[in-house]
Amino acid sequence: MKKHLNTLFVTTQGAYLSKEGETVVVKVEGEVRLRLPIHTIGGIVCFGNVLCSPFVMGFCAENNVAISFLTERGRFLARVLGPVSGNVLLRREQYRRADDEEATVDVVRSVLTGKLANCRTVLQRVLRDHGEKVNAQAIKEVSARLSHYLERIGRETNIETLRGMEGDAAHKYFSVFNELITAQKEDFAFEERNRRPPLDNVNSLLSFVYTLIMHDVRSALESVGLDPAVGFLHRDRPGRPGLALDLMEEFRPFLADRLVLSLINLKKVRKGGFKKTDTGAVVMSDETRKEVLVTYQNRKQEEITHPFIGEKVHVGMLFFVQALLLSRFLRGDLDAYPPFIWK
Repeated sequence: MKKHLNTLFVTTQGAYLSKEGETVVVKVEGEVRLRLPIHTIGGIVCFGNVLCSPFVMGFCAENNVAISFLTERGRFLARVLGPVSGNVLLRREQYRRADDEEATVDVVRSVLTGKLANCRTVLQRVLRDHGEKVNAQAIKEVSARLSHYLERIGRETNIETLRGMEGDAAHKYFSVFNELITAQKEDFAFEERNRRPPLDNVNSLLSFVYTLIMHDVRSALESVGLDPAVGFLHRDRPGRPGLALDLMEEFRPFLADRLVLSLINLKKVRKGGFKKTDTGAVVMSDETRKEVLVTYQNRKQEEITHPFIGEKVHVGMLFFVQALLLSRFLRGDLDAYPPFIWK
């Protein structure tokens, strides 16, 4: 399982990936830049004009190493993966639960509990560490609103009501997100969450890190035999990985939002690393993108005590732990799906 901590990000334009023995080789202009044994790689993400030989794609598929292709700016394009692993009975149970409203509500309540609890913790941590630098009253009001929703979630039985609560909670949370930025406030002003395309520096960072988490969550679900396309909170839609979107909700505030705030507040990214295109979209420079990737990979190596299993795990392994817990719930080994709640 250690290999899942290591994602190979290829950002150099014109790079070519090939197979040599039991290794993946990265070449740029015919020169070998990197050799990695396949057993050390959890996944490969290629940005922009990066080519892969048919042999390396087959090699990765045989070894359960997914290859994702993104545009140079981070928009998902396609994914290469071998045969789906896991027990077909598990996937059939997943489909049955997704078609059953009562069973769907059970999962959605757990997912939303994890997301809202982690959003609240992000706000409370800022109040604790930087209370004198922020609008404490506004943050406290949103935190109280999230607490109110957390109390209601456990009693709610209507799936559409739960989705409405999630939407309002997210809106409230992002309404004070700008308060969480304590440095470079003029260069990284945040008004509202926007995407496709992101219209400011902060949204550009958020969207990019969410894409990275999506790659890892999807790989985790596939590794335990679940279908990432069939979710509970997110409805089925062609081409949309609904279950991956469900599972990553718990990690957005804990991992993505905190990482983006750290990059800005610690001045690891600067205004000059972003530019606005003719369409209004804000994109990152190569240097900024690499800084984000390095920071993300380092964060995955950190250790944390998992609140449910009570064991120390690397942050990068949390996706797989949660995927395993979800599969155990669907198989009937657990009475409920225990979300990841950061404390």
